[in-house]
Amino acid sequence: MPKVKVSFISSFRAALGGADALEVEAATLRELMRTLVAKYPRMQQHIDAGVALAIDGQIYRDNWDVEIAAGAEVYLMPRLQGG
Repeated sequence: MPKVKVSFISSFRAALGGADALEVEAATLRELMRTLVAKYPRMQQHIDAGVALAIDGQIYRDNWDVEIAAGAEVYLMPRLQGG
């Protein structure tokens, strides 16, 4: 399973022990989120509130089965609500 570097917006850092980026073993966005919650249970509240993930600048909100390529740039942010 590839290791990917995941960067986070500042509002997630308290749930991640102050980290602004982590290396996580995950092949898909779903595996990434499961791994984060398993290691940092406080992330679940952020996920429940809605998050979006970007891989190399492409934003994903609903399809967490997307594969993450080795060396991809991954960024986790709160989901933007439109109206």
